[in-house]
Amino acid sequence: MPKRHAVVVGAGIGGLTAAIALHRRGWHVTVCERAPEAPTTGAGIGLAPNALRALDSIDVDAARAVGSAVPTTMGLRRSDGQWLTRTDTADMAARYGMPPIAVPRPALTAALAAALPPEALRYGTTVTAVDDAAGRPTIRTAVGPDLPADLVVAADGIHSPLRRAYFPAHPGLHYIGETAWRTIVDAPDLRIPAMSETWGRGERFGVTPLSDGRFYLYATAVVPAGTRSADHRAELRQRFGSWHDPIPALLDRVGRLDPADVLQNDLYDLAAPLPRMHHGRIAWLGDAAHAMAPNLGQGGCQAIEDAVVLAHLLPAGDSGDSGDSADSTPAALAAYTAARRDRTDAVRIHARRVGRLGALRNPLAVATRDLAVRATPARLALRGMDDLFNGFRLPG
Repeated sequence: MPKRHAVVVGAGIGGLTAAIALHRRGWHVTVCERAPEAPTTGAGIGLAPNALRALDSIDVDAARAVGSAVPTTMGLRRSDGQWLTRTDTADMAARYGMPPIAVPRPALTAALAAALPPEALRYGTTVTAVDDAAGRPTIRTAVGPDLPADLVVAADGIHSPLRRAYFPAHPGLHYIGETAWRTIVDAPDLRIPAMSETWGRGERFGVTPLSDGRFYLYATAVVPAGTRSADHRAELRQRFGSWHDPIPALLDRVGRLDPADVLQNDLYDLAAPLPRMHHGRIAWLGDAAHAMAPNLGQGGCQAIEDAVVLAHLLPAGDSGDSGDSADSTPAALAAYTAARRDRTDAVRIHARRVGRLGALRNPLAVATRDLAVRATPARLALRGMDDLFNGFRLPG
């Protein structure tokens, strides 16, 4: 009896997680990725307790696969180094069952890919169109031949061509007013124990210890879209070189990197929620479905949740002929939209609001913001993360 066939468009973290979850549900899975090979460089990604629980539910142990680095504290600081709020990660682990971890993105991608049959991954395969007019999708690629499928998972990123093709009236992306730089540096001698984000006036700088002992650095600034400097390293030094320790020392490490190792991207989120997260037998997930600002560190986490919930709701891949009129795939995709659309849109809105606070530039507004953050007890600030970190649920 033939297995149901799922084609996943995109081999990012959400797409690979969906492929693993469907593979373990008995589906035959093909992953089409336009990049010629798996990434070997890139930035870091934080996995919050909600994402770790979602991965656990499909028997993926991220910490075992790529290691874990658990800082002693996490919090917000001012540019002079004063802490605005700080939480012990032991308190987070006690409240949520586990602390968040941060890992190099390429290492996580490689670990997820290794959980799939090698023949499932097709790099250098750009999907040019999906035709679902006949009731069963046909995936057309730049390298051919066409792929028939029972399900298409559109994990094709923030600029998703499939989203534009199937939701042409949607307003698309919204520039949130900031650009971001990201990189990874070696700095074992600095012995940085905390994961921190520092807020200035329209600028932010984040430091995250990674599972391999390196540090993921990110910075943002309020600038017009498309603003670029000749040298990202010099730009970062000019903007953040006078901020508190250890930022200047970390910027010294950035100055030794190849310029190509410092990534810059303008920040966008989805201007409005999609009317639904499926169409026919196509399901959207991750940035393709609900691109959000990175201010909560939930973009990848929500993609992981999407992937696990989607596979959970679908019928088993070997539970009958995929041409059977009793096939429950369409109903499962409607249930997927019902389970995920409101949660992901709430996180998208929350992330946008937090970003507006971090991007304030008026001195009085910044002083008021900092005072309000400092006045909030740490236990209340932690409790404010309950909806995020405890929000993952598999539908009944």
